[in-house]
Amino acid sequence: MLAKQNRGASDATKEQRAIMGRWLKSLREARGLSQRELAEILSLEYYTFISQLEHGRGKIPPARYIEWAAALNQDPKDFVKTLFSYYEPIAYEIMFGEATG
Repeated sequence: MLAKQNRGASDATKEQRAIMGRWLKSLREARGLSQRELAEILSLEYYTFISQLEHGRGKIPPARYIEWAAALNQDPKDFVKTLFSYYEPIAYEIMFGEATG
């Protein structure tokens, strides 16, 4: 039974990450940036990291949140709060009493 619960959580996590990826992509596109251009702004060695994030794989390192917010013309507090809602939906709901996403 525990394995089934963990599998369900994993599926939910994957879905949240996929939604987060679409959100990041929409922010990038709103700025009129290609993945390569965003990677250059962020001094990323590989633009494929952005592709991975936009497909729901991986996480932005917390130490880089402010850089990402700036690159995407987002208020850092709002950007991190939204990321948190995708990365940690249960903790987000406990802290903010809001549904995730």
